Amino acid sequence: MSDSSPLPPVRLHPEAELARAALSTPLLSRAARLARWAGPATRVDAGGSLVEEQLPDAAGTLGLSGDDAAAHAAEAWRVAVDAGLVEITDEEAGTVAAGEDLALLTGGSPHDVLTVWLNALETVVADASVPDLDALMDAMDAGGEIDFASLDWDPEAEAEFLDGVLGNLYLLTVSEDGPGQAPVPLPALAASMIVPSDMGEPTNDVLEQVSDAMMRLDGQFRTLEPIGLVEYRPVDEDLMADADEEPAAPVDDTDVSRYGLVRLTPLGAYGLRARLLEAGIDAPAVGELADKGADALLDGTARFGQSAARAETEQWLGRREPLAAARDLLAAARGADTGAPLRRLRCQQALSLVGAEAEPALREVLDDPELGGLARVWLSERGAADVPAPSQDLVFWLTVDTVAAQLAAEGNSDELQALVEGLAEQHSGFFAAAWRVEHPATADVLEAMGRLHPDKKVAKEARKAAFKARSQQGG
Repeated sequence: MSDSSPLPPVRLHPEAELARAALSTPLLSRAARLARWAGPATRVDAGGSLVEEQLPDAAGTLGLSGDDAAAHAAEAWRVAVDAGLVEITDEEAGTVAAGEDLALLTGGSPHDVLTVWLNALETVVADASVPDLDALMDAMDAGGEIDFASLDWDPEAEAEFLDGVLGNLYLLTVSEDGPGQAPVPLPALAASMIVPSDMGEPTNDVLEQVSDAMMRLDGQFRTLEPIGLVEYRPVDEDLMADADEEPAAPVDDTDVSRYGLVRLTPLGAYGLRARLLEAGIDAPAVGELADKGADALLDGTARFGQSAARAETEQWLGRREPLAAARDLLAAARGADTGAPLRRLRCQQALSLVGAEAEPALREVLDDPELGGLARVWLSERGAADVPAPSQDLVFWLTVDTVAAQLAAEGNSDELQALVEGLAEQHSGFFAAAWRVEHPATADVLEAMGRLHPDKKVAKEARKAAFKARSQQGG
């Protein structure tokens, strides 16, 4: 995922709700319990890990049993140390005490709790990109150094790969045309990192790489689930069995869930956004513009999808008196710059959410050359009386402005193509008049109509009109 591409806005749950979710995650709750369990007799090694002989007691405190109990206890302890729930008081003696941040889990604000959780998350994400312990031990030489070459593991590349996967999962989740809260099949997520976007049918080599990536991700998402970042349905173990082995039960090859399903939780969306912001990536959230001016709202929502733009605008309007809000929006919508048509479109969409109290503001701009058209539309849609009919010049200006806004918002979309076809069909002399429209985007709009219209004759008319418009503008 490019760090220069603006991301769609995420709709975050309230911090109080997210903090409750963070406190209930298995890993943070275990870490907190171990921090409260630790006392004067607790000992750690030079790296801050619990000494081996204390792991059984730690596991018992957590109610863990079985072969993995000690490993889970060690993981929870590591999170407790890294998240500030435990602090090492004497490295030489290996003694510990409760950390300052432990009290935040019960007495801090929701934001404090989430800050602790984010620190824990960083530890878990780092752990997720590390090979399993047995592989590390096998690769360690007599001097205690890890031979990374024998592991076929590049720590930096592995961390970058996982960051990319999490970024793609975030993007899929927050995009308006993405799965939203639905789980993402693990093969699709792996393919998003391996298969080139311009590749048609993947080669066998690429498919093998995707399969290898799936197996890596399976282990990584198993590690990330206990901290609450994702909900994960692991890969069916029968798929990992040797080809010569018979499966324990009949399998359905069409069941995509067998290959793993992952869903970013609301807490996970909060966490990944925080990591993106920390990395310097623009990751907006719905509601950030609610206290800003109308100009910030219209500019900010210009790159939002329709649903997110509406949600943001509703929050903005909810904090303002309707008439004053309408006047601010109309003032911010003026302009002859390239972004002005889209601002006016967002203004029109925002005003559609305002009631009849805003009518005086719309009547005040009826004679405005840039706002008079949208004002007439607003008043007519509400059945207002005495709405003056627009001049032909105003109709054509508003048409060019609308198409320019749609181009900026959606590019060459199917909806825009339908609009272009409708305009050419309804007005037989459209292009003869349109090139004369004194709008900065006239030539660009006519060129786009020439690209989009499927009728070659009409498209040629549009291109001729665009040439005339550009000549008239001195370009």
